[in-house]
Amino acid sequence: RVASTNGGLFLSGKFDQLKQSTPFSAIANAFNEYCNIISQNVSLNLTTVMASKLQAALGQEAFHLVKVIPNLRKILGNNIESNDLIDTQ
Repeated sequence: RVASTNGGLFLSGKFDQLKQSTPFSAIANAFNEYCNIISQNVSLNLTTVMASKLQAALGQEAFHLVKVIPNLRKILGNNIESNDLIDTQ
C-alpha cells in the first residue's frame, strides 16, 4: 500500500512468516511495489531524471538492490552492471 498526502509518502509491506530467511522482505516488497507504481504513473522525462539521480546515488550498489527490488530495474533500465563479476580464472 502506498499513501501520499501533503508531499509525504507512506509505504507499507506485509511481513510473510514463510519468507523469514529473506532479510527485510517487507521493506523490499514495499519499495518494489512503489517502483512499479512510479514506472507506470510518472512521465518518461521525470523517470529519466529519477534514474539519473538514483544511479548517481547508488552507484554499483544498484546491481545488488535490483536483486532485492526487481521493479527498480524499470526505473534504472537494463544497463546495471556489477564490478564484482571479475573473471578469476
